[in-house]
This record gives sequence, structure tokens and C-alpha cells, in this order.
Amino acid sequence: MDYQSYLSHNVAVNLKRIRTSKSMSLDVLSEQTGVSKSMLAQIEKGTANPSLGVLGKITSGLRIEFQELIEAPPMESCLVTPDQMTPTKEMIGEYKVWTCFPYEDNHQLEIYRIDIEPGGEYISGSHGEKTREYLSVTDGELTIECGEEIQKITKGQIYRFETDKKHNYKNNTDQKTSFICVFVDYR
Repeated sequence: MDYQSYLSHNVAVNLKRIRTSKSMSLDVLSEQTGVSKSMLAQIEKGTANPSLGVLGKITSGLRIEFQELIEAPPMESCLVTPDQMTPTKEMIGEYKVWTCFPYEDNHQLEIYRIDIEPGGEYISGSHGEKTREYLSVTDGELTIECGEEIQKITKGQIYRFETDKKHNYKNNTDQKTSFICVFVDYR
């Protein structure tokens, strides 16, 4: 799911949840917002891409903050299948990165899946002070270079390091390496 799809999904789920929690029909919401009933229905189905003006009318009519409409909706569970998503970053023949759960989801952590092709490398800049990465290799072998430290991680191992400086992920093998990264902001 790309970022625009992520936001559209959030708006769709949140709009319907907030509207029904206020016991409002689409007709009543349309009257209070000045947005047509058909447009509101399309937004709730996730088939419309509303403008900021339309979203502003909706938040005003519902008397909510804009953030409440776009934030990740409360959910008990969520299944993500990276192989069915468009990679967030990709360098053909080198690596693919999928954002499974973005920082906007909870403002504390983000989760990525990264695949690195044989001989490939992915270079990441600093994530700032007080950020930590937990990394778990699911296939293959990975070498991390962070500052002066070099660490090899194999399938089934989990590694933790501070991400306040540039770091490189390298696959020095002849098979693809896959791993999951969890970045935690602990400010």
C-alpha cells in the first residue's frame, strides 16, 4: 500500500466510524458539511480522492480535528503482505524496501521489510538521536556496517543497534537476503 492509499484508507475508515458513532446518516452529514451524499459514500468506500477543501468541510461539519480523519484508525489486527505491495524504495538488482507500518501509524515505531540481492547493498542515513533499530534476518545472511562496527547476522538472529549515524546493509552472499527492520523512537 503506498502512502496515498494508506491515507485514503484511513479517511474512509475514520469517516464512517466517526459518523456512525455520532448516529449520523449520510444525509445528515451531507447537510452539516455541504458535501454531497454520493461523495461522502465514495469517500467511505475508499473510491474517492477528496481534496483538502472537501476534507476541511467534513472535519468542520463533524467538529473534529483534521488529524482525527487521517490518523491510523483503531484496529485490533492488521495483516500486511509486502510481496503484494509496491516497494517504497527500489534499486533494480540491488534492493527493495517495503514500508509495512509507517511512523504515522503510531508515532513511536515503523516496520520495514528489506530484500537485498546477492552482492547488493542498501545505504541508510542517520535516523537521528534516540532511534534504535531491531533487525531480524528471515532469509540469508546480512552484514551491517554502522560507524566502525561491522556485524554479520544470519537467518533466525536478531540484532539491535543505535541508528544515529549512517549505516549500510550488505549482502555478501550469492543468495537473496530478506530481513525485517523495526525502528523505535525512544525520545
